[in-house]
Amino acid sequence: SGDVYFGALRRTGNFSGVVEQTPYGETLVQLGLNAHDFCLKLQAGETFTSPAIICGYSNSGFETMSHNLHNFAKDFILRAGLRPVLYNSWEATEFGVTCEEQKKLAKRAQELGAELFVVDDGWFGERNGIENGLGDWYVNEEKFPNGIDELIKEVKSLGLLFGIWVEPEMINPDSDLYRAHPDWVLALPGYTPLTGRHQFVLNLNIPEAFDYLLERMSWLLGEHAVDYVKWDMNRELVQPGHQGRAAADAQTRQFYRLLDTLVARFPHIEFESCSSGGGRIDYEVLKRSHRFWASDNNDALERNTIQRGMSYFFPPEVMGAHIGNRHCHATFRQHSIAFRGLTALFGHMGLELDPVSADEEERAGYRKYAALHKQWRDVIHHGVQWRIDMPDATTLAHGVVSPDEAQAIFLVSQLAMPDYTLMAPLRLAGLEASARYQVTLLDHPNIQITGEGGHTMRKLPAWMTTPQTVSGEWLQQAGLALPILDPESAILIGLQRV
Repeated sequence: SGDVYFGALRRTGNFSGVVEQTPYGETLVQLGLNAHDFCLKLQAGETFTSPAIICGYSNSGFETMSHNLHNFAKDFILRAGLRPVLYNSWEATEFGVTCEEQKKLAKRAQELGAELFVVDDGWFGERNGIENGLGDWYVNEEKFPNGIDELIKEVKSLGLLFGIWVEPEMINPDSDLYRAHPDWVLALPGYTPLTGRHQFVLNLNIPEAFDYLLERMSWLLGEHAVDYVKWDMNRELVQPGHQGRAAADAQTRQFYRLLDTLVARFPHIEFESCSSGGGRIDYEVLKRSHRFWASDNNDALERNTIQRGMSYFFPPEVMGAHIGNRHCHATFRQHSIAFRGLTALFGHMGLELDPVSADEEERAGYRKYAALHKQWRDVIHHGVQWRIDMPDATTLAHGVVSPDEAQAIFLVSQLAMPDYTLMAPLRLAGLEASARYQVTLLDHPNIQITGEGGHTMRKLPAWMTTPQTVSGEWLQQAGLALPILDPESAILIGLQRV
């Protein structure tokens, strides 16, 4: 509730945000380019347009703010249609990519319910780790002796779309490209260039460097049946300079030009802004991409708060949300397939594990939650998202209601031990007050009853065991009684107007 003034800069890369209060009691807010690494000399007749700001006002809290931003994205930016469930090979193979191994992964991914198969890092140059190969955008002939068309043909025969990982703006010192063109690095003269993740940044302001990337990416996308590109950028711009001047903004504009040219040449291809997870999430890059990778941290517990934060500004269908391995590579925590599957449900779902070595329980869980996502995908990707405030900070609740308010799906996640002995009721939002809804428990953990193993749950709420039909007004004002959930577990509730 309450007044919300909001704004977002339509710009990728470094920016500046300033909030000041004047002596007269006014609050001034400025958003724009960061002057620290910005330098521009305009010749006679030249023009420069400063970045736009999306801004607005709500007198009914953050939910209306989010609805306005989501609707703006849906109505004016995003491509229509449902987002395919994708499989990404990274956690299965990392750099150990081979044609035969990827074909095995594609077959298993299709069996799990994937609709898009994405080959991650390691398919090009002498790329066997983070230290080498970036910049050499040629197929590795040892890994793909017959080129990548052999893999693409296999993927397409399974009825899957094909996607591939690239990081065009980066270059490893240990690469043929760097050895041939060390002067193509984005750097300031007189300073030793600094690597990050063993890589430099290519200076896209150099016409020859720009043209090289355009030619290589056009070869990759034009001569192969690619449907999807995962575009990464895994380091910051440090000392970005061109011809002795600060060039961070100029680099961003060249990145736009490169991507704009590729989008125009290959309009059927969809682009993901990966950028090491969260590095390029803004409304200007969204004009050129169809999906954001919210974070490289795929831990389901962490993802609950990461994804909630992202929901304030961007709709669910652009948020990449993957079911990862039971043993999370980022935190080494382990979660049940149910908690991982439900956490990844409310976004552009992806699957990321080794389906060849996974046991049948894990594979069954992946199939289950991919199918559940497809069942509710139309509501999740076209509906209205609601965040539910809970009095217990350890409980997160949110959901999506269909545009006609006939269907809804809500998730309650218990992140840690509850602060209170009893759970507060779940007061839903976005429903038609005068309508009646069938309440269905779609998914839940194996809740222990009567204190078994130290659990405090004595009796399940009636709606969890007996079908209930309840008015929208009751669901919004009185709410549903909730069971006591164990930490790092969740329940999924479905609503259907009757």
